[in-house]
Amino acid sequence: MDKINRAANKIKSFRLPKGEGALITFLILFAFATFRYEQFFTLLNLKNVLRQVSMLGFVAIGMTFVILIGGIDLSVGSTLAVAGVVAARVSSYGVGISIIIPVLIGITFGVVNGLLVTKLRIVPFIATLATMLGIRGIAYIATGELSVGAGSASPGFIQLGRGFALGIPIPAILFILAIIIAVIVSKKTKFGRYVYAVGGNEEAAKMMGLKVHNIKILVYAISGALSAFAGVILTSRLGAGQPVAGDGWELTAIAATVIGGTLITGGVGRFTGTLYGVLITGLIQNMFNMQGNLNVWWQNILMGAILLGVVIAQSKAGKIGEGLKA
Repeated sequence: MDKINRAANKIKSFRLPKGEGALITFLILFAFATFRYEQFFTLLNLKNVLRQVSMLGFVAIGMTFVILIGGIDLSVGSTLAVAGVVAARVSSYGVGISIIIPVLIGITFGVVNGLLVTKLRIVPFIATLATMLGIRGIAYIATGELSVGAGSASPGFIQLGRGFALGIPIPAILFILAIIIAVIVSKKTKFGRYVYAVGGNEEAAKMMGLKVHNIKILVYAISGALSAFAGVILTSRLGAGQPVAGDGWELTAIAATVIGGTLITGGVGRFTGTLYGVLITGLIQNMFNMQGNLNVWWQNILMGAILLGVVIAQSKAGKIGEGLKA
């Protein structure tokens, strides 16, 4: 009887390694896809998956920063669209201009979001919902609701979204580099520690002397910049800037971030988890594409189920209030 009780106690006390739930989910899905679909575990398909998720990945990195401070950014998809349209219009001037101008526009949108949240004290959901609608309107007005071709784009701009380096898609390489930088910033810099402090307890952060408003504005600017950069890469890949681009990406980025272990309440999260969350969304989409005969809405149902499961698991594991480190 004692042995049974000890075994039961061990089962009750079992916990997955902190922050590894997303990794385990990814590995399970990867193994399932490998055995279920013959064409999945091929070099061509894996490269396509990496290329496809990289653009969402940039948006998700920015979203992770925002959620870590206890905020939300619903304008990322609209920012991506405007940046992509601008990138298409200036693509003939070289890859540098095609990146710098759209990213600066994204930063401007992000700063506006930050000012609305901090100076006007508007709830982040409402503030970024308003800018989401406004920025999307700018995209439609600027294009007449039509795609803007990048037919005269410079070779460097074309390579940004379609090229390879050492056999790996350039967008995937840039995404991994961005994840590495985000991990370093969050773990090794004062700014990273301040982000966690603000999200964990804003009032305590103020008492510590942190300039909370400046930190929030900078975080929203980062989110805008990364969303804009994703728009540039998407335009390079498609050969056109589309005013409808990024529609719904804000929700997918939030889902990927939360699946990766970042708490929607702020202060807890890790960028490696965001990487796994992005890969999970890419795997699900790829599996549905290969299945072919399933209604696309089942993909949303599966994503919703995984998201709900992760949130429940976080609650059951008592992770709220714990400071996961990147």
